[in-house]
Amino acid sequence: MPKNKRPVPRKASESNKSNEWADDKDEIQTQALCDLAIVLAEQDDSEDAAEIEARRQSHADLHKVIRKSLQQKKDEILYDAIERTRYADSDAFQFLKTTIEEASEVLLVRRDNGKALELNVFVIPLFARVAGGLKREQCFQDDEAFAALSASIKEAQLESPDASVVLVSHAYHMDEIDSIRYSDLFEMNRDAFAAMADKKLAPATAIERSFGTWPDNQFAADDEALELRFLLGFALKSADDPFYLVPADEAAADAYFAARQERFQQWAERVAPLVQRCLVTDGSEIAIHFLYQDLFHGGKERGMAEYFMLLMMSELNHGLEQKGCAPYDARAVVGPADVRGEMLLRVSLYGHDGVLLVSAEKPLGATGDLQAEIDDVYDALTTIGITSLAVAMKFDADGQPLDVQAYPV
Repeated sequence: MPKNKRPVPRKASESNKSNEWADDKDEIQTQALCDLAIVLAEQDDSEDAAEIEARRQSHADLHKVIRKSLQQKKDEILYDAIERTRYADSDAFQFLKTTIEEASEVLLVRRDNGKALELNVFVIPLFARVAGGLKREQCFQDDEAFAALSASIKEAQLESPDASVVLVSHAYHMDEIDSIRYSDLFEMNRDAFAAMADKKLAPATAIERSFGTWPDNQFAADDEALELRFLLGFALKSADDPFYLVPADEAAADAYFAARQERFQQWAERVAPLVQRCLVTDGSEIAIHFLYQDLFHGGKERGMAEYFMLLMMSELNHGLEQKGCAPYDARAVVGPADVRGEMLLRVSLYGHDGVLLVSAEKPLGATGDLQAEIDDVYDALTTIGITSLAVAMKFDADGQPLDVQAYPV
């Protein structure tokens, strides 16, 4: 009988080398995405055939790495590449972020007959104001209301009459939406495509996995709660459907989007009672305020930005009330602040004597555009009566604003 052999160290070494090789390969892919994004983000009006071909190949290489990372669920490659370009080149950062988002939220499939189909995942952020907060056991129990809500998307011409539209009967809360990674969304789209286009009766496991744990209710029964929720849906359409064709002329394009905005506002007013029935069954009063329908990442960012802005304004208002100071008597200073290793946007309000009244922070938006963030904060401050604003280069560790300049109105 042969004797048992001890593990040969060479095999363990090979395993380590295999892991190191995989790490090195991921690092190469990450850096390749950064380098390609920097090249492609540059404006290039060259008519040289060789340069045009080189850029075409760079585009193909970029999409190949992104798609492979999505298929292999290597989200770290994608997130790391975006973070690197954030510090290397702002244009490349925006270009790469947008390209990766589109690759995860839009699925393009060419059929054997040559017809190209496009499936995208969209969200409609909404704020629900209800005493005591939403309760899981009440959400989406009214099948008739949900069926009417689903049908309303096409009836209101938010999607093409020739498209197929499916809503998910779930009120996604912010943590659930934020935890959906690029590869998760990619798989959710594939689940939806199999059900909508191929008519497969397979379980939609990726969509089911997107349902997280219902958040603990932090509200008393008589507290007026304001919750951010997301309706999520899928739209399947022909890739060349003229309904989605944006006119090339700038004025015509503006009119196209204005008309869509108007249709959305009319839809929001009409379906608010349906959404109320989908979220509450015990007769509690609930008010619904919709934000705009958008593809997944755009809608997610819009909803979260509005939520954190409302929280900030509420905190500032509360601080002024406690100090007995009218908003028009306060001076605001806004700027970035490092809070426990995370960069936030801070607003500090001061009285006429220069004494700090209240400070509040909110996360910086995903776009990384600090000036746009400051402009949005200024608009929000004016709505509560604060018109004196200055901008700081940053706040130091003691909360003091540095290099303060007047906000250019």
